Parts: sequence; structure tokens; C-alpha cells
Amino acid sequence: MIEVTDHGAVTALVLDRPERRNALHTQGLIDLRLELAAALDRGARIVVVGGAGGHFCSGADLNTVRDDGFVHELEQTLVALRDCPCPTIAALEGFVLGAGVQVAVACDLRTVNPDATIGVPAAKLGIMVPEWTIRRVVSLLGQTHARAMFLGGIQASGAQALELGLCQRQGGLDVALAWAAELADLAPLSLAGHKVGLNVLEDLGSSEAYAEAYRRAWASEDLAEGIAAFTEKRRPTFTGR
Repeated sequence: MIEVTDHGAVTALVLDRPERRNALHTQGLIDLRLELAAALDRGARIVVVGGAGGHFCSGADLNTVRDDGFVHELEQTLVALRDCPCPTIAALEGFVLGAGVQVAVACDLRTVNPDATIGVPAAKLGIMVPEWTIRRVVSLLGQTHARAMFLGGIQASGAQALELGLCQRQGGLDVALAWAAELADLAPLSLAGHKVGLNVLEDLGSSEAYAEAYRRAWASEDLAEGIAAFTEKRRPTFTGR
């Protein structure tokens, strides 16, 4: 599922499941994490994450989202991207939804095509995102736009993401790779140290209240109903159980 290409000190990791718009399943998350580690072992100074077939990632694969281990692997992969010692760039285009947004914001920097669609439709399915994702989106967009995304279900275009500062450069994978090549010429220890400092500012720890709400959501009847409704192309009926 992961296409790997080395460009000198830059490694591109491309989600390669275009028939599902690069929806993430358990094995795909494991593969992404393993390929990230392998890239670092080969000496990558910058890692670019992209998607094949005109889309970055349409979210979690709902056929496997309730599998044992999916939530754990998603969290571990997001942590691996966040804690990667070198800068990471997400090249956004097409659909960037749900888990795709989580992967994108776990990266340090983002390029985007203006016509991309970015959003987190988690509440339509009964899913919750990890608390760290909330903190990262708030740090990038502020409370107002973060609440619009998570509570209002509002999606943003790539052009809007540039205006809001969620993304920093306009363009696709080629632009991300060119930017990565620029960064690869900078001092690695300086970049790594600054990244640690920036991450520390966001690392406030998880609240037990959020952790309990997260566990309840992923074990809920509403999650099963949300997935069934999506599969059957109907409106879900949520009960809060």
C-alpha cells in the first residue's frame, strides 16, 4: 500500500490504494510506520507523505475500522509521524478526510492543491479522534475554526486551508518534494531540535475525561450504526449508546 521513492536525502511515502481513495486500514497503518522507520534508517533528512490517484486519503477504511488493533495502529502511526526526528511534509490533494486529516496534521508542514476537500466527518459515523489531534488542529487553526471542523462538520477547500494557515504552500507532490529538497540542505540537528521544542509546547498530557469519552465512542452502538448507515447509503439514527 505504500510506494517508497528516495530522492537523495528526501524520501517520499505515497499511500497507494487509489481504488479506495487511499483509505487507511490496519495493515496500511503498520506499513506506513515501518516504511517511515526504514526511511530514517537509510538516512532520510526529510520525509514527504502523499497519496496516489489524485487523493491524499479519504479516511479510515470502514470495512476494517472496527477490527482489533485498528485504533491502536492509527494512534501509533500518528505518534511516529509526530515524533519523527526529521521534518515531515504532507502533500494534500483531492479528498483529505477523517484519518487523512489526522495523518496530515501529524506531519510538520503541508502543501495543498486549491481544489482539495479537507474535513473530519467523524460525528457522522460515531467516531472520535485522539485528543492530541484536537490539540494540534487548535494550534494550527485556533478554537473557532477547530470547533467548526469537529463540531460543525464544516469542510474546507485547499484554497481556504492556505488562507487559514493549515497549509503553507500551494501545489501537489512535486511542490512538496521541491520544498523538501530545500529543507534537506539545512542543518539536521537544528531542525530536529526545533521540532522537539515545538512538540513539547503541545504535549500537555491527555485528560481522563477525554480518554473515557474516546473509549466509549469506539465501543458504542452508534459507531456500528454510523458505519451501517454509510454502507447502506442512508441517514444514521444515533441513540447515544
